[in-house]
Amino acid sequence: MKFKIEKQVFLKALGRVQAIVERKNTIPVLANVLIDAVGETITLTATDLEVGMRATYPATIEDSGRITVSAKKLFEIVRELPEGEISFRAKENCWIEIRCGKALFNLVGLSPEEFPFFPAANNPETIILSSAELGRMIEKTAFAMSTDETKYNLNGIFFRATEDNDGSFLNLVATDGHRLAKIASPLTAPPPAELQRGAIFPRKGIFELKKLAEEGAEDIHLTFMDNSAQIAKGHTTLIMRLIDGQFPDYERVIPKANDQTAEISTEDFLHALRRMSTLASEKSKGVRIALKPDQLEISSSNPELGDGREDLEVSYQGQEVAIGFNARYLLDILQTHTEEKILFKIKDNLSPALITGDSEKNYLAVIMPMRL
Repeated sequence: MKFKIEKQVFLKALGRVQAIVERKNTIPVLANVLIDAVGETITLTATDLEVGMRATYPATIEDSGRITVSAKKLFEIVRELPEGEISFRAKENCWIEIRCGKALFNLVGLSPEEFPFFPAANNPETIILSSAELGRMIEKTAFAMSTDETKYNLNGIFFRATEDNDGSFLNLVATDGHRLAKIASPLTAPPPAELQRGAIFPRKGIFELKKLAEEGAEDIHLTFMDNSAQIAKGHTTLIMRLIDGQFPDYERVIPKANDQTAEISTEDFLHALRRMSTLASEKSKGVRIALKPDQLEISSSNPELGDGREDLEVSYQGQEVAIGFNARYLLDILQTHTEEKILFKIKDNLSPALITGDSEKNYLAVIMPMRL
């Protein structure tokens, strides 16, 4: 096997798979990238058995073949090579020779026979999604995914297709038990059965899907097979094993009786919260939100540091109420909003708050109160 490839193309290719390869593994080949040279392209494949990626790049192939090599070490070497063309050659006993300019490296590889099988989709039901729209939807929900490994069914985003009088919608929902984010977007074609039932995409796969969505304007093709999802875009294919678990009934969590609404400047609220959170307890990050007609007061108190308070002018005509919230959770929600104003809907000081955009009706976030 022998091929030549431009450094920047090879560097981009290797950079793409760095987050996929498993650093701490019991199977050595999972730390490697499979390089397959044939025709006029090389194909790079990486997997951790949960999430896998395959991508094709142009190269000058002199001898076809396959080899696996440490993804991390190869990336570090290529990154430091001078600009220009890189010569890559697989030798006997899985040794690999890399030349660029006057630099020469010899690396130990592993047999491609040891590399896990990368499945191909055999389900004809493919749904086409806009990359820009899917990237936006993930951006607005990913922050609410749980990082608690014991809550495995919350360690991802729930994809589900629903139907109402206005047509079919793709819903993305994430929650960690303290906050919830939900966004919906219209579908232009009938959704596959797997989407109608709902599927939980894992955290690691979500981050790779977001990167893929943000690369270029080509549409994303989503296909389901067995307990996995396959996402194809251009010359890149991403496969992820879906989380086998029951996602909570999120509709029951979304408040229906929050009848007191404050209209607040997103930018002003965001910066005031950042200022007040500097004094909040490191553990709880608790701040107090007090609402009274046309005024919102944010305050925080820490016996070891001091206290702070700030008033904001808002549009509010409800009853006076004071609620405690985790400032970090509120900030995560506000940072996803692009509208000038948010609607902050409450019921009382013990019930969760509902946050929506001023005009975007298909996005909402729920945040649980806390005792201060």
